[in-house]
Amino acid sequence: MAASPVPGTRRAAVLGKPIEHSLSPVLHRAAYAALGLGGWTYGRFQVDEEALPGFVEGLGPEWSGLSLTMPLKRAVIPLLDEISGTAASVEAVNTVLLRPDGSRAGDNTDIPGLLAALRERGVERVERASVLGAGATASSALAALSWICPGEVTAYVRSDARAAEMRRWGERLGVAVTTADWADAAKAFQDPLVIATTPAGATDALAEAVPEGPGTLFDVLYEPWPTRLAGAWSARGGAVVGGLDLLVHQAVLQVEQMTGRAPAPLAAMREAGERALAARGA
Repeated sequence: MAASPVPGTRRAAVLGKPIEHSLSPVLHRAAYAALGLGGWTYGRFQVDEEALPGFVEGLGPEWSGLSLTMPLKRAVIPLLDEISGTAASVEAVNTVLLRPDGSRAGDNTDIPGLLAALRERGVERVERASVLGAGATASSALAALSWICPGEVTAYVRSDARAAEMRRWGERLGVAVTTADWADAAKAFQDPLVIATTPAGATDALAEAVPEGPGTLFDVLYEPWPTRLAGAWSARGGAVVGGLDLLVHQAVLQVEQMTGRAPAPLAAMREAGERALAARGA
C-alpha cells in the first residue's frame, strides 16, 4: 500500500486467497473508466484470515471499499461496525464500505446480484427449484430463492452433514428445503430453476442427463465456461445464466455503493469481463 496517496485519489480492492484469477479488478476498473472516475484505483491483494485484521487496520483515509472472496466473507464480520440485514441473513459479507468517519459497514451483494441476473433473463418467480451443492454460495442461493420461490427447494448434497446444514439454512431463511442424495441429482432437471453452486467439474457427469426443453440453469462458475452442464443445457433448448452474470451484477452494486455513482455501467463491465475471459482462453 502506498504510504503517501496522491491527493484526490480513492482506492478499493478485492481480497482473498487465492486471488490471482479474480476478475473483480477488470470489472471495477471498467466501471471507473466508463464513469470518468480518473482518480479511482482498484487493486488485488492475497490476504488470508490471519492477515485480514492487520490489513484492514492499516487502511488509510483514501480507501473507500473492499470486495471480499473466500475465505474472508465470515472472518471479516468481527472487524465491522455494522452489517446489513442481507449479509446477516447468511452470515457472509462480500462488500465492506469504509466511511469518512472511520467506521466500517458490511453488505452482501451476491444475493441481490443473483436475483438481478435471474431477472435479466426473465426469471422473476418459480414455483419450485433445486440447488446443487451446499457451500457458502448455496446459502446465498437459498436466500435469493426466499424472494422468488414460494414452493419447495430441493438441495442435492453429498453427505448427511451437508444435508443438515442446508435444512438449517432453509429454516433460518424461511425456505421449504428438502434434501436429497447427490446420486439423484439428475432429478433436479425437472424443476423450472436449477442453481448449480459446485466447484469446477463437479457436475460434468450430469450433462448427459439433461432432458429436452429444460427450464433455467444458473451455473455460478465462470471459468472454465461453458461448463459441460451449461453446454448440454443450452444444446437442449434451456436458458442458462452463468457465473459472469452473477459476478457482474454483484460488482455493479459494489461500484454504486463504493463510489456513490448510479447506475453503474453494466454493459461496459460485462464486456470487459468477457474480453478478459476470452484472453485467458486464448
